[in-house]
Amino acid sequence: MTIIDITRSLKNGMPVWPGDTPFSYKISSALAENGSANVGMVTMSTHTGTHVDAPFHFDDTGKRIEELDLSLYIGPALVIEIRNKAYITVEDLQKHDIQGMKRLLIKTGSWPDAAVFPESYTYIDPEAASFLASAGVRLLGVEAPSVDPLNSKEMLAHHALNNEGIYILESIDLHAVETGEYELIAMPLKIEKADGSPVRAILRK
Repeated sequence: MTIIDITRSLKNGMPVWPGDTPFSYKISSALAENGSANVGMVTMSTHTGTHVDAPFHFDDTGKRIEELDLSLYIGPALVIEIRNKAYITVEDLQKHDIQGMKRLLIKTGSWPDAAVFPESYTYIDPEAASFLASAGVRLLGVEAPSVDPLNSKEMLAHHALNNEGIYILESIDLHAVETGEYELIAMPLKIEKADGSPVRAILRK
């Protein structure tokens, strides 16, 4: 069995969404001092690194993290590649056989330097949501930090995907992944009433 880690590392100094909480990990109680154990402390946004969005992230009436159907985040997944696009359209998706794939991951290469937050990246055309739903997609994974453009306030793709019953996995790292079918495991933490959660996302071949 081959396991491919598609999670972005959480580490001090890592890039986060502009204006969001910086990631911080430090030892809050050291073995050398307390004689028992090292204990660490983490400060971060729920949308740091590889993470899932709960609908509450962009809709006050939407589901929270603990209400999500966990079966969406584990199971067969298809990785496709769509490069050199400002945004992904229905026409782009129609070039790939995605029919019946509940979990779709799109490799775009639009976040080439993991140490720098991208000034632009490939996002999702809101009009593609209905096509994805008609193909059976329930979970959409993207390498970008968002399915919407960086300067979006309306978050149209988030809303369009949610309206079609499609959930969102963002900031995955597919640079070493070939296109094809895999098993995805990307389980969110059970954070009560949360708008999002970091995940440890892997593919198994």
